[in-house]
Amino acid sequence: MRMSGKVSNTLVGVFFLCFLFLISNNSFGQSDFQGAQHPVSFSGEPVDYDNRKSDGPVRRLMKRLEEGTSKLHYDEQWGWLPSLLKELDIPISSQMLLFSKTSLQRNHIAPDNPRSLYFNDDVYIGWIPGAPVMEVSEVDPNRGAVFYDLDLVSRDKPIFHENSQCLTCHAAARSLGVPGHVVRSVGTDLAGEPMLITAASEVNHRTPISERWGGWYVTGNSGKQIHRGNRVGEKAWETRTEDPNHLGNRRSIDDLVNLNGYLTKKSDIVALMVHDHQTHMHNLITRVSFETQIMMHRYGHIRYLRNQVNAFLRYLLMTEEAELEDQVVGDSGYAEWFQKQGPSDGTGRSLRELDLKRRLFKYPCSFLIYSESFDAIPDVMRKHLLQRIHDILRGKDDSEMFQTISPRLKQEVLEILVATKSNLPAYWYPEKIESSE
Repeated sequence: MRMSGKVSNTLVGVFFLCFLFLISNNSFGQSDFQGAQHPVSFSGEPVDYDNRKSDGPVRRLMKRLEEGTSKLHYDEQWGWLPSLLKELDIPISSQMLLFSKTSLQRNHIAPDNPRSLYFNDDVYIGWIPGAPVMEVSEVDPNRGAVFYDLDLVSRDKPIFHENSQCLTCHAAARSLGVPGHVVRSVGTDLAGEPMLITAASEVNHRTPISERWGGWYVTGNSGKQIHRGNRVGEKAWETRTEDPNHLGNRRSIDDLVNLNGYLTKKSDIVALMVHDHQTHMHNLITRVSFETQIMMHRYGHIRYLRNQVNAFLRYLLMTEEAELEDQVVGDSGYAEWFQKQGPSDGTGRSLRELDLKRRLFKYPCSFLIYSESFDAIPDVMRKHLLQRIHDILRGKDDSEMFQTISPRLKQEVLEILVATKSNLPAYWYPEKIESSE
């Protein structure tokens, strides 16, 4: 993020991060659609990212602050963090701790001074003890990811700066070529510098647990499943063969790092898993939205986006999710908070209901189908997606790629969506069609 008076360090950070992105493995794109890694042209027409008006949660907060209808309070220890989380309805239980030096404020990040991340459905907050700015990003329904710095020097009022420099890495291959978010797993040395020999990998819900969370602290229980978290330095990395899970299944990481200066001492495994899923889902929403605008501008139709649509639906309906080998249990209260967010149908079923035994969610459909970003997909594409989703859930689309979803689960997801998703086309409600006839 922007760091006044430290331009050279920032540039070094940019070059380092871009280098890390280039040398890391390239396999993640294989499950996405053809061409997903090349950048989409979003600066000019028709997307016009730079000039398009923002209307995300952070921008709305900025407007309320200007109008005086909201106010943030500065804390001597944590700056704007507690007040900002409360104002944006982000739970402290979502805290995740990242110690790899993979931020533009990398000089402030270390295993003994991790970067804390907090999130809800469409906002991400990064706070590092001693750093000059907080890192704030939102998923804007019209623009995709938008990045801001929140100055921690000024204590009179919060000052947000939109930071387009973040797009150097956050609008590249690993965010599907659009302004988006990236989750990485990479081993680090004792100082938090990525050890490139460990092979950095991009993480989403298709990634096996065994390849996740290198460079992250992890609390909670993953049973017999081994993950990369909590390992600092080459020696700890090598012990994976001798004692594969000796740093897993931790309710406390007090012996690994002093977290007295943080809002909580947790880095919850369930929060990490939901975060892994939703960041990539948001990138896919942005990608399909931008490509639709470009196709309609050039050709007046979306017929060339078949691969993109199929990839989008495979991920939305979680057909390629890595199966869990044992039960996962969080320890921060995040799972309970997340499931209460709803919406639920008349019997209490919700797309936010967690499974955590064989898969992340009980019902295989992303809760981000309720998001403003999904609803902001251009009409021609959104209507096409809803038709495809309906056909898949009704069993009319018997494509092999969706056969991993059982007929029972398809029916349950269909019933939940009919009861909870607003503005569905009339054909989703056969009884309404019959009554009108």
